[in-house]
Formats: sequence, structure tokens, C-alpha cells
Amino acid sequence: MADLLVTQIKSTIGCKPKQRGTMRALGLRGIGQSNTLPDRPEILGMIARVPHLVTVKPVTTEEGEA
Repeated sequence: MADLLVTQIKSTIGCKPKQRGTMRALGLRGIGQSNTLPDRPEILGMIARVPHLVTVKPVTTEEGEA
């Protein structure tokens, strides 16, 4: 199963309220904070709304780990 490591690189000061809400929904509250999220269409849609505020890196996890 593939996951995405989403990291906030810019501040949400001056952004529209919907963009701030999207960042909170992604679990990001400050610059430099990261969150690992599943690679699903809903998450990719949220990332597409705030590409200027985040960086995304793919993370592969082995299903044998628990």
C-alpha cells in the first residue's frame, strides 16, 4: 500500500479560508510539519487545492509490518 508524506512549506497567513481549512483537514498546522496520508483520490484532491503550500513525497510501506 502506498502512502504520501505531505509537508507544509509555506504559511497559511494571507490564504483564503477554504485553503486554511484544507490544510487543517490534511493535518498540517505549521511550517515544517508533516503528515503521512493514504494515496486516495480524496487526499489527492485536497493536495491539488493547495499545491503552493505543500510538498508531497511517495512513501511505500510493506504490508508485513504492523
